[in-house]
Amino acid sequence: MEQYLRSFNLLTNDEIETAVAAARYRKISKGDLLIQEGQVCKHVWFVQSGFFRSFYTNNSGDEITYCFTFANAFATAYSSFLTQKESAENIYTMTDAEVFAIPRETILQLEQKSVNWLRVSKLIAEQEYMKMEQRVFLLLKESAENRYKDLLQNQPGYLQKIPLQHLASYLGITQRHLSRIRKTYATSF
Repeated sequence: MEQYLRSFNLLTNDEIETAVAAARYRKISKGDLLIQEGQVCKHVWFVQSGFFRSFYTNNSGDEITYCFTFANAFATAYSSFLTQKESAENIYTMTDAEVFAIPRETILQLEQKSVNWLRVSKLIAEQEYMKMEQRVFLLLKESAENRYKDLLQNQPGYLQKIPLQHLASYLGITQRHLSRIRKTYATSF
């Protein structure tokens, strides 16, 4: 986490040390939830190891995967974290994981004490917005085959680590359709 925060080149050593000291280390078992739909999000988690799947349940009861978070990144139910209202999402541990939990109150205190923390928060929010916008554009503009190709080119680790049912959900297609695309794409090389 310390190295990740240093990568912004905005925070002083003292500012980083304060955040690291406030973070609480947690081991999380595969299958556990960081946050469950209906809970209010009170933390930001820095993923030290492992990876997570963020999903919601639609009106038909299907789980819709919209995000994966791997090591060296922050995870949170962002809307709930900001508004302090119930989360519509679940963040599920796909593997055994290690995280550092930072309470919301600590984040707010850091931002009040230092404009540098406001800048870092803004940069992280901007990066997450751009990733979400790109994902929405891919889902709305591109075919399933092109979404798969994009994933293959930009996130090949997803294809190796994520179970097919979650990958299909993330791409907005059925498992059967994903299998056809993978077969077609594999034979085109």
